[in-house]
Amino acid sequence: MGKNIQNKIGQRALDISNIPKHVGVIIDGNRHWASERNLPIFNGYVQGRKKVKLATDWFFSRGVEIVSFFGFSTENWNRPKKEVNYLMELLNRTLGNDLLDQATKKGYKIVISGRIEELPGKLPQRCHEVMEKTSGNKSGIVNICLNYGGRAEIVDAIRKMAKAQIQLDRVDEELIKKYLYQGDLPDPDVIVRTSGEYRLSGFQLWQAQYSELIFLEKYWPDFEQGDVETILREYGRRQRRFGK
Repeated sequence: MGKNIQNKIGQRALDISNIPKHVGVIIDGNRHWASERNLPIFNGYVQGRKKVKLATDWFFSRGVEIVSFFGFSTENWNRPKKEVNYLMELLNRTLGNDLLDQATKKGYKIVISGRIEELPGKLPQRCHEVMEKTSGNKSGIVNICLNYGGRAEIVDAIRKMAKAQIQLDRVDEELIKKYLYQGDLPDPDVIVRTSGEYRLSGFQLWQAQYSELIFLEKYWPDFEQGDVETILREYGRRQRRFGK
């Protein structure tokens, strides 16, 4: 995808009739956004948090049913301790206030994927509370990936299968999917990454086999409603063959 993909796609007169059911978003570029403006890195995360809330509404308003956000990876623990601590506190506030309030008001269901129990402090409890309080909501599903890694997810699935003493002759792709973090969710139809990086970084490795990929040359804090239209137009232009 070239640097001007947003403009080029936006100029096409396409009828958006094929809306993806599940959109995955790798929210990248918060730190670079802040650095380029000579702001503290934390400002980038605060702005990025706002865009998660807005983007959720933007996607759902266009007919998308599930949005998965890659919020914090298993590799992100290697960042400076002060930065990680701030992120954990921000996540705690986000789950407890912004997303929960939004989900309660608008009927969104929140699920969280990742090694939740390894999160610090009261975050594991917060995650379970949010999922429990929104479990009956039906207006859309927000899947937040925290302490998440695609390989870690597959490892954890295998561990759960071993603990359940699954016989080898029963193991197939359908069964493995069942043991993933959110095995009942359909695979992402399209995965979007902001910031101009061209890789998945371990996001939804099992589920992404046939996901369309779109890379936007802008940082996540700069994500706007028009970018949702860009994504939907480009997705509608693609021909998904699933190996046929």
